[in-house]
Amino acid sequence: MRLPPDPALLYPDVLARGSLAAALREAADGCLAALPDDALRPAGPLHAAVAAAVPHRAPLTVSAWAQVRRWSVAGEEPRQGMCLVDGWTHDLAEVARAARAWRDGVPLEEVRRAAPFVHLTGRFEVPDNDPVRLAASEWQGLRRKADEMEYEWREPYRTLVEAAHAEPALRALYPFTSHWVLRFSATTRPRLTLVGPCLTANSDGTYAVGTSMVASDLGLFATAGEAVACAVRHLPAGLGPVTPGE
Repeated sequence: MRLPPDPALLYPDVLARGSLAAALREAADGCLAALPDDALRPAGPLHAAVAAAVPHRAPLTVSAWAQVRRWSVAGEEPRQGMCLVDGWTHDLAEVARAARAWRDGVPLEEVRRAAPFVHLTGRFEVPDNDPVRLAASEWQGLRRKADEMEYEWREPYRTLVEAAHAEPALRALYPFTSHWVLRFSATTRPRLTLVGPCLTANSDGTYAVGTSMVASDLGLFATAGEAVACAVRHLPAGLGPVTPGE
């Protein structure tokens, strides 16, 4: 197994300043220099967290890579811990600009405008934690991820996600995936309440509907639309709007 390089070889400038947090304060013409200590915290010599000034954003985490000189960022919403932005760059100044925008609470699109390396996951912010809007945000993130994925089975998977989203009964639920199996919940994270069957897009272009992640006991179909229709038939009666998963 290949061992990572000595961090002192990849990040001598950062270690000379004592921490990544200290290096970030000096980057991008000091755009983070005025932040209080509790807003820009070190998490070890090569990791840092930048607190947002708005309550609906968790601190932006910044990490140095172990194998090459590179920086990663990730910004989540605090209720569910779901990622809103991520990305990597070789330029620490870009990281500082992204962190400043995240800190200031500007819209996510403006965070990316300030630092173009930032990738938007597709989820949108829901400051009041409304569960119906959290479900809509998760659907948007799921569709973005399906559209961006590069696996050879991208098309059947994307077709399945789009077909499920087009069905009002499923769109009203909270979607999530496990091992690329599409599932549904009557509550948001952090405590999911599973409802209905599992949907799978197979590599041969067929679509499975089952009572578990590895089953097709409810049917194997040639089209995503048929699979979605089967899933709707097996939804329990009396489902209401999505509620918070406390």
